[in-house]
Amino acid sequence: MARPGTAGGTVEELVFDVSAAPFPFVGVSATEDCEILLDRMLPRGDGRYAEFFSVDGVDPHEIVDRADDDERVDPRVLVDGEGEGFVEFVVEESCPALELAELGAVPRDVVGRHGEGRIVAEVPPHRTASTVAAAFLETYPETELTAKRETERTSPVFTSHEFDQLVDERLTDRQREVLEAAYEAGYYERPRETTGEELAERLDIAASTFTQHVRAAERNLLSILYERG
Repeated sequence: MARPGTAGGTVEELVFDVSAAPFPFVGVSATEDCEILLDRMLPRGDGRYAEFFSVDGVDPHEIVDRADDDERVDPRVLVDGEGEGFVEFVVEESCPALELAELGAVPRDVVGRHGEGRIVAEVPPHRTASTVAAAFLETYPETELTAKRETERTSPVFTSHEFDQLVDERLTDRQREVLEAAYEAGYYERPRETTGEELAERLDIAASTFTQHVRAAERNLLSILYERG
């Protein structure tokens, strides 16, 4: 998966390992024996954040079913593939990535692999890496600082403005209309609250046309998340 390019300059990088499973992204990777990787985090307002995870080695609906038991997250499947997919976790309280961001660090990698978690964050020059690490470990004693090193600066997290701009560029008006209609009607819920045929009839298009628009919109959204940089 392509990562965003460097933004110039060097920063200190902190690496935390999580061997316990208090975090959803670690817990579900253990119970489902899979990999779950945080790709983007965007603000949703009212103190909520949307975290977008790619999953590999498991039906994404299984991830959502497991995460449904955790009151800290509101999970949803966005893309369902064969043994892989894309899910959204909406969190209302602090989570590791958000905590690091609030401490002034920039989360770069948040991944759970078969029950083992790793969090990598960059600390910009105006922050002190040791202070950030100490505060984070106090909040999350389940984690262990395993590395502190100098690295090239990167920009892994989209701002909401950047994301909206890219969506406007990549999706046609019709794709956005169909995708929004599908989302609002519960097409991505499990079990689905409406079918593609019902949505096609509501939109006055053929069922095959609905499927074509939805798949194209999904591919374009994934291209935003995976091909940036």
